[in-house]
Amino acid sequence: METLKVSGTSDPKSVAGAIAAVVRDEGKVELQAIGAGAINQTVKAIAISRGYVAPLGIDLIMIPEFIEIDIDDEVRTAIKFTVAPRRQ
Repeated sequence: METLKVSGTSDPKSVAGAIAAVVRDEGKVELQAIGAGAINQTVKAIAISRGYVAPLGIDLIMIPEFIEIDIDDEVRTAIKFTVAPRRQ
């Protein structure tokens, strides 16, 4: 599964396009965000991406969870968002 890293300065429309492309190609995508700004941009991007794939009959869901990642030998807490089509 592809992982997209989102920052507080990421453009939500660009991230939404990447989400839609990966979901169409691979079926689901994982996004990682650290900090309030990055989480905000991620949630906006997921909402926008739902509109991008809806005409294809795809209804997206997201599953958020806390994870710990190493950045420069320091453990940081991030939020991982798994985005996938809703199963009927």
